Amino acid sequence: MSHNLFATFAERMRERGDADFITTHGGRGYSHREALAASARLAGALTVLGVTPGDRVAVQVDKSPEAILLYLACLRIGGVYLPLNTGYTGEEIRYFLTDAEPALFVCRPANAGEARTIAADTGCPTVESLGTASDGSLMEAAACAEPRDDIVARGEHDLAAILYTSGTTGRSKGAMLTHRNLGSNAATLVEAWHFGADDRLIHALPIFHTHGLFVACNVTLMAGSSMLFLPKFDADVIFEELPRGTVMMGVPTFYTRLVADDRLTPEVTANMRLFVSGSAPLTAETHQAFEAKTGHAILERYGMTETNMNLSNPYDGERRAGTVGMPLPGVEYRITDRDTHAPLPRGEIGMLEIRGPNVFAGYWRMPEKTREELLEDGFFVTGDLAMVDEHGYVHIVGRDKDLVISGGYNVYPKEVEQVIDELDGVHESAVIGLPHPDFGEGVTAVVVPEGDAHLDEVRVLDHLQGRLAKYKQPKRVFFVDSLPRNTMGKVQKNQLRQQFEDTYR
Repeated sequence: MSHNLFATFAERMRERGDADFITTHGGRGYSHREALAASARLAGALTVLGVTPGDRVAVQVDKSPEAILLYLACLRIGGVYLPLNTGYTGEEIRYFLTDAEPALFVCRPANAGEARTIAADTGCPTVESLGTASDGSLMEAAACAEPRDDIVARGEHDLAAILYTSGTTGRSKGAMLTHRNLGSNAATLVEAWHFGADDRLIHALPIFHTHGLFVACNVTLMAGSSMLFLPKFDADVIFEELPRGTVMMGVPTFYTRLVADDRLTPEVTANMRLFVSGSAPLTAETHQAFEAKTGHAILERYGMTETNMNLSNPYDGERRAGTVGMPLPGVEYRITDRDTHAPLPRGEIGMLEIRGPNVFAGYWRMPEKTREELLEDGFFVTGDLAMVDEHGYVHIVGRDKDLVISGGYNVYPKEVEQVIDELDGVHESAVIGLPHPDFGEGVTAVVVPEGDAHLDEVRVLDHLQGRLAKYKQPKRVFFVDSLPRNTMGKVQKNQLRQQFEDTYR
């Protein structure tokens, strides 16, 4: 039996026929039937371009309905979809193409020249482009290609996607996600969050990320519902669309901005049934303020690139501020001693570990790293520290290693520090996350200059331009004579966080 996730989506799309599937704020879009036909044309183009089952298709494009159709076409022919953050620089893309060895790289039309150079250097055979107005060489290829109406059979353990995530040290790791991982999680969320064909999701998230691509789009496809597809979060557009929506998925930054706006009222949210928040911790203050202004309790949940969604506050029942709820059906968790993996009693803080059909197949070409984080009994070591309260709700209390989550994006300090340390006059640096009212955490650099070197904030920030994606670049740079260290020589980032904690307040 084929477990191709696209087969499940296609069945639902055929049932929904002429009902809306994906629409932009400007009114451009596709019904379910049209999206199914367009995915067949794109699948035909991918086939002509040499993509075969198991081949990676790397994609760095701006958000558009066609980008989702490309994802569907890739699944249809058994390809492995590999979305890349639109903020990545050419240097970063070079690493991903070298590591993943895709058969095809799809880029923005404006980047096609640079992309071809990088592809030639990394051995990627083909580059095509995709724009935001159904334009680009890939759409031209699809218009000429013979549509592929078949669906390539896949086993449940065959890869559907690879998403790159970083470790706190070293280079990004490719999390391998199977058809079963994605399919089981989408089906679970449809049920847990009561999704139905009449839902209209307001989608303002990026689509190179688990949240925007797999949680939002897969759930919509699985439920046969529709999406309003916005290029980014824009409060004016959100307020215009709220009366026509039923669900919104967002990162905490979305909700802090809505709460600060006088237009947020019970009336404007009267048609909405659910607001979901994830990708970073939502403060209890934002949760309470949102409920006070609208009558809606935001549903906070917890997931990650390697597992999709694991825990969720209940749809029916109390949604507790500051918690990520309880395990989703079919998902198990345990809180363990970080060193021994022995389970800890309720109320104690330990490492959160997850097991279920949603847990990834491992890291692309990194067997040692996989063994380290995916244990023999099937539990995945999340790297998050958590505790369970007396009501059975899980609280995420921090990151085991000093990950910074800014605006819903993971920023790994080591990567930023390595680039800062390359600058002449820098002796060493430490990158930390500090409480930020808009982004959750603000990326902040603390730099020790070399001897008598004259460094300032502007010079450090200029050095990072073009070397790191914008979201990884520090919002502030501070200079100190030395970094605090323990007796083993390890930098005490907790002391730096205390020292600078009021920077953005």
